[in-house]
Amino acid sequence: MTEQLLELLTTYGLPALFGAMVLAAAGMPFPSSLTLIAMGSFVAQGELDFWPVVLSGAAGAVLGDQIGYAFGRYGGRPLLAAVTKRIGGADKVAQAEAYSRKWAGWGIFFSRWLIGPLGPWINVTSGLTEYPWRWFVVLDVAGELLWLLIYVSLGRAFSDQVQTVASLLGNLTWVVVGLLVAGFLGWKLFGKQRVEAV
Repeated sequence: MTEQLLELLTTYGLPALFGAMVLAAAGMPFPSSLTLIAMGSFVAQGELDFWPVVLSGAAGAVLGDQIGYAFGRYGGRPLLAAVTKRIGGADKVAQAEAYSRKWAGWGIFFSRWLIGPLGPWINVTSGLTEYPWRWFVVLDVAGELLWLLIYVSLGRAFSDQVQTVASLLGNLTWVVVGLLVAGFLGWKLFGKQRVEAV
């Protein structure tokens, strides 16, 4: 798939990037981080310009995020229940909805660039919980722009090591998720021990 992806990006450039980002943000399994790093490599080679890459990718990602938000907001629970019954993931939706209610704006912003695997679920649950759309858009755009700036810049800086950088960043994402979970569990445990001590 990586070779086909690179061929599409090489042949179609910014439209391919835009389409890939829409699909990834809407929840399709797609190597979006690798795509951005590859585009950064194309920038380093002089085949594309930096800002058009960042803006095209961010526009696609934001559009894909809006699809997820609209699905949650207007498709509603019956449609989501039917989809999760067919493909699974109801437990993940419930977890993401609880996360979305608790962390709201911070969850939207950080799931754009730091803990990206949660992004599509946060989009849907933000719609389900009726998070205000204009704030969703502001946080979404800010987070997606930051994500694009980081990954395209890394691809440009390490253009000869695209696969290695993509692999390291993928692993780093899961390390961050693990640290967040460990920190949260430690915080809960510490709080429980303080209550029992009183």
